[in-house]
Parts: sequence; C-alpha cells; structure tokens
Amino acid sequence: MTGLDSLAPQRAPNAQRPLLGMTVLAVEDSRYASEALRLMCLRSGARIRRADCLASARRHLQVYRPSAVIVDLGLPDGRGEELIAELDRATPRVGVILATSGDAGAEARARSAGADGLLLKPVASLGIFQQEVLRHVPADRRPLGPYVVQDDRINPDPLAYRDDLEHVQSLLSHDRSPDILIYAAQFLASVARAANDAVLADAASGLAGHCPEAGIARVSGLIATRLAQQEAM
Repeated sequence: MTGLDSLAPQRAPNAQRPLLGMTVLAVEDSRYASEALRLMCLRSGARIRRADCLASARRHLQVYRPSAVIVDLGLPDGRGEELIAELDRATPRVGVILATSGDAGAEARARSAGADGLLLKPVASLGIFQQEVLRHVPADRRPLGPYVVQDDRINPDPLAYRDDLEHVQSLLSHDRSPDILIYAAQFLASVARAANDAVLADAASGLAGHCPEAGIARVSGLIATRLAQQEAM
C-alpha cells in the first residue's frame, strides 16, 4: 500500500485552504452527493477519489492510503459500518474516518464501528464539512492560527442528480426484490432531500412498504417527469 501523502510535496494548510495536502477517499454511491464532496474538497485544498461501493473502496485501499475516508453507511453491496470497522482495525490507521448518513440516529452505529464522527446528509455547508474533518486531523496538519469558517452553500451540478434518478429508474426496471426496494428507498430519499426535491423524497418511502407496487408506480412517474423536464431544458 502506498501513502499518497508521502509521494507528493507536503504543502502547509492555510486559512483559505485548510485541508491543503490531504487526500480523501469518498465511498459514496450517489453521484449528486459525491459531486458535493468533490466541490468541498476542491474549495478546501484536498484531493479526492471516489468509490461507489465497498468492493471498489477496498480496491482503492489496496493501492494507496488516503488521509481521510468518508463512508456512506448505505451502500449497494453492504453496510458502510463494515468498511469503517476494517479501517479502524488497520495498521497504520487512516487518520480520519467519517461516516455519512441522512439518519441522525446513525451516529452511534458509526462510532461503535470505529468512525471518528458523522457528516449528516445532506452535506451542503462548506464550513461544517471543513470543521468536522479538521476536528480529527493531527495538530501539525491543521492551519497555523485562526482560519475563516466558510459558511458557503455547495450546489452540485443538476446533471449529477439526473444520473442518480436514472440509477433508481434502472434499478426499478430490472429488480424489484425486497432488498433492492429497501436500498432504492433510502438512496432516493437521501438524494432527493439533498436536491431539495421534497415530493420525490416523500414518495421514496412508498417503495419499501407492504404493497410497494403503488409506490413504485408513483416514484417511476415522478422520475420520468423530472428526466423529461431536464431533457427539455
């Protein structure tokens, strides 16, 4: 395993770019959420790589060791807690391990698995992102002196939201097993909330009930309408 931090010239973080010199692995299946993290890392001076599932994350980690790993707890091939526990047990341990979830109650599970903290979705505030990472960074890797807390709101490209909607559309077209519907429900609810699409976020809950066919029909119709509207723009 290679530490990317040891390969690149060390650059000191500063007030404008407090995460300068850090490398982040984002383990996130949502393109929209990943784009938000990418923009926040860019603004903060950190480099970022993305893995969209546990298997992909493990392949990344065989090649290099990032400064920080941000792990979504709901992934298509398992629970993020599994990877967090592996990272926490590894020697040497990754410097910062953060979980992300739309469920505030997930923090206890994440910390029990070994996470240093939780980024509550939707993660849109640049300042909150920077502060949560810096809370767990060694003192010698933090900016010298005070830095300005940037409360900017990050707005990902709407095309990333389209990609996520097409992903759910594909899932519902090919597999309607209970496990897939549960995954699609939590994925869609989280993404729709981040995109301020309250109607679709509310409809997502209908995918995993006792009679999901009506929920599937409603969600499919809403997604088709949104995709058609974007196509017309």
